[in-house]
Amino acid sequence: MTADYGQSLVFPKSRGKVWPSYNQPLLLRAISDCSKLLDSPSCQIIHQGRNRLGIVVLPSKGGEKMEVVIKEFRPQGIDRWKSLFFPSKAAKAWRGACLLLSHQINTPSPVAYLEQRGNFLIKRGYYLCQRMPEAEEIRFLFPKLSAAELKVMLKSLANFLAECHQKGIFHGDLSDGNILVKKQNDQKYEFFLIDTNRIRAKKHLPLWLKLKNLVRLGVPASFQGFFLEQYLGRFNLTRSRWRWYRLCKQCFSGYIQLKKRLHLRPLARKLKIQ
Repeated sequence: MTADYGQSLVFPKSRGKVWPSYNQPLLLRAISDCSKLLDSPSCQIIHQGRNRLGIVVLPSKGGEKMEVVIKEFRPQGIDRWKSLFFPSKAAKAWRGACLLLSHQINTPSPVAYLEQRGNFLIKRGYYLCQRMPEAEEIRFLFPKLSAAELKVMLKSLANFLAECHQKGIFHGDLSDGNILVKKQNDQKYEFFLIDTNRIRAKKHLPLWLKLKNLVRLGVPASFQGFFLEQYLGRFNLTRSRWRWYRLCKQCFSGYIQLKKRLHLRPLARKLKIQ
C-alpha cells in the first residue's frame, strides 16, 4: 500500500479518492454532496468551529448501514492560497491515514476524501472515515481510571507511541483528543490515531524530538515519570531527559495560557490567517 492509496472519484462539484472496498454505487451517490449530508437533520454534529465534524449513516455492503464521521475543512485566507501549491487538508488526512495503515498503525478505517475547488483554490474539503463507537478519546479515561488501571493503560500507550516513533511516524498534534482508545475484554488497550492530516513519516526522529512530541498528552503529573520510564525503558530515563521533557511541558503550558490571555485564536480567525 502506498501513502496515497485508493481509487479516483470525480463528481460534478468535487473530486478525490475512495477506499476500494467502499467503492459502491449507493455509497458514492450518498457522499457526492457532503455539505448536504452535514446539513441534513439526521446528521449528528459533534464539533462546530473552524472545521465541522458530523456523524452520518451511510449504505454499506449488502444493503447494510454504517456510521461514518465526516470532517469538513473550511480553509480561509492563507490556507486557501496555500492550496495552489500544497495538498489540501482533506488530501493530507487521506494520505496520513494510508501512511498509518501501510505502517500497520491503527486509525479508523478511511472511506474517502473529497475536495471542492474554485478558480484553482480550495473551497471545501471532506475526509470520511468509519466511526468507532466502541472507542473513546483517551482524555476521558485519564480522570476515570484507578491508579492501577491507569498504570496498565499508560504502559500500553507508551509502547504504542514508542512503536510509532520507531517506525518514523510523527503526529504533529499528539494530544489527548487525537488518540482513541478501546479496552479489550482481557484488560488490554488498543489505540488509534486520528486527525491524520498532521501525520508525517520521517527517516530519523531524534530522541529530543520524540520526547517533545509527548508533551501535549495530559498524563497526570504524578504518573509522568512512570509513563516516560515505560516509553524509554526503565533504565533509560536519565535526569537530562526528564528535565528536557519537563521544560517542553512547561513551555507548552505557558504557550497555551498566553494564547488564551491574548485571545490569539479569535484574532487569527478574524484576520483569516487560521
